[in-house]
Amino acid sequence: MTAEPQRPRRLDDAEMDTWLPVIRFVQLLPQVLDRTLKDEVGLNHARYAILVTLAGQGEGAVTMTELARIAGLSRSRLSHALDSLEQRGWVERTSCGTDKRTLSAALTPAGREMLRTAAPVHVEQVRELVLAPLTDEERAQLGSILGKLLPGVTAAL
Repeated sequence: MTAEPQRPRRLDDAEMDTWLPVIRFVQLLPQVLDRTLKDEVGLNHARYAILVTLAGQGEGAVTMTELARIAGLSRSRLSHALDSLEQRGWVERTSCGTDKRTLSAALTPAGREMLRTAAPVHVEQVRELVLAPLTDEERAQLGSILGKLLPGVTAAL
């Protein structure tokens, strides 16, 4: 059996040409989205993502574990964000009917209203920054590429 050749410990020039724009984009996009949502509706992007996630679950409540997984947040960061959303009346937490130790969260009517206010701001910016610069074919390619990359990233969490 032959040993596999050792790969260099640094990215080569072609890899760097791919990697640097990726890392710059994933660092800057959330900052831009966050700033715009804060300026326009007084809501940061992480909390907007929580509201969207809860809205996507219909009228039902979502357990903290599931919400943290879907929103991609640590339990402590999620708990802090939910405290803020609950204080504003946009989310309510309850204990799960089958296990009183398990907390769930659900969107309130006021939370749905905030989402209706914030969504157009968010959607317009996503279109402007991510979708509009791409052709239909490039958007399909981007979706395909991210579909290949996301399982590895989510599995590593």
